[in-house]
Amino acid sequence: MVMSQAIFNDGNVVVEPSHLRVRSEQHQQASTGSGVLHRSLHDDPLQVVSAEGNYLYLNNGQKILDATGGAAVTCLGHGNRRVREAVMDQMNTVSYCHSLFYATSAAEELANLLVESTDGEMTRAFFISSGSEAIEAALKLARQFHLEKQPSEPQRTHFISRHQSYHGTTLGALGAGGHVARRKLYEPMLGVKSSHVRPCYRYRGADAFHEDSAYVQLLEAELEAEFQRVGPANVAAFLAEPVVGAALGCVPAVPGYFQAVRRVCDKYGALLILDEVMCGAGRIGPEPSERYPNPLHAWQDPQFGVVPDLMTMGKGLGGGYMPIAAMLASKKVVDVLTSGTGSFSHGQTYQGHPVACRAALEVQRIIKHDNLVANVRKQGMLLGELLKDRLGSHPAVGDIRGKGLFWGIEFVANKTTKEPFDPKDAVASGIHELGMQDPHNISLYPGTGTSDGARGDHVLSAPAYTVAADDIRQIVDVTANVINQFFWAKNGDRSV
Repeated sequence: MVMSQAIFNDGNVVVEPSHLRVRSEQHQQASTGSGVLHRSLHDDPLQVVSAEGNYLYLNNGQKILDATGGAAVTCLGHGNRRVREAVMDQMNTVSYCHSLFYATSAAEELANLLVESTDGEMTRAFFISSGSEAIEAALKLARQFHLEKQPSEPQRTHFISRHQSYHGTTLGALGAGGHVARRKLYEPMLGVKSSHVRPCYRYRGADAFHEDSAYVQLLEAELEAEFQRVGPANVAAFLAEPVVGAALGCVPAVPGYFQAVRRVCDKYGALLILDEVMCGAGRIGPEPSERYPNPLHAWQDPQFGVVPDLMTMGKGLGGGYMPIAAMLASKKVVDVLTSGTGSFSHGQTYQGHPVACRAALEVQRIIKHDNLVANVRKQGMLLGELLKDRLGSHPAVGDIRGKGLFWGIEFVANKTTKEPFDPKDAVASGIHELGMQDPHNISLYPGTGTSDGARGDHVLSAPAYTVAADDIRQIVDVTANVINQFFWAKNGDRSV
């Protein structure tokens, strides 16, 4: 008997061992004796033998529509020729050198491109291999900033984030985040001083308010109260995603929220760290404005309207062609270090890896040259409209929300009360597994803990920036079919 995977460590599905379900006959397979420590030790995953465009080809003959780009990663789709050639060119030049001693044009050009994309608001970029590492770097740099500024404030060691937030799997990033289920196993080891306020989550938090402004006032007051509780002079930074990805399922902050957060941080001298590992690099299709006519970053969208002190990038930065993430630091932060020690007291072996930087540089050049953020806005609007049209009235669909090519569907047992399903039902993982079977052959990104960190299910759709309208229609059609079949099989519901 082969059981469903229990995934604890990447920000998507958390399934307790007692809740594991039998997989379908199609996906059952005996262990091949793999030497890899896969996400599950109960069975080996199917192997991808090739990938092209929006599709993954598996060793069992299936052709899977990758409607989520993995974890909102493959922003250009699979097998982009220009990126492949850029990577090979870099490998023919230099594949690795230690950043303590050397620089490369790949890292320098990528940093300059990203700094320029912020209109100079960020002035330095730090390149590492994953989003978790980017968050670790941001936490460390926030600490160093308060140590080196004048007057120094060494007591600023506390970080405030939000409940149901997810910022990475390394111990520092996990400690700073607020997802109960993901923290649970490692709670005794988490050393970061942190606390959490409620998320800006309109579907579950704003029922009592007719206007977003009143909801924002409540959240601002709660954040201010938390500063007071821990001592305003002890807070190093506030950390949040502009659009919450895996933890809540593509929940954008309401207009005015981040301006309120910025006010509180500035009032008490704390930094604002924006985590754009999942929602950044064009993923939400930020709207252009007079100040940012060609926006790339989520914080540049007028809906959010703030400039962070530190920001992180990840998944869409390199599009999955190489492991790479980045932390970008504002002029305010960099100036303090320049006037102080003149260095960031942190470093890693693969920091600024030339091949990774060259891959990301080409990905970002393609996004800019091909005006793909505009396509994200266009196709994202269609994706949202079609999802709401096909699934908005489904009795098990509580909310459909998102921005750009980053949409989430939240499932509820009771549409009126918004009661989530029992975790034993494993709704999100069940929908994902059904989608992976014939005749659907689609990958939907599942998530749990949506409601309170332990209960609640959602799936994400995050296709490549290159998708056309026909691709969007196919994704919505198949997604709706999967959801309808899952709930029909579960309780005889043939709605929609």
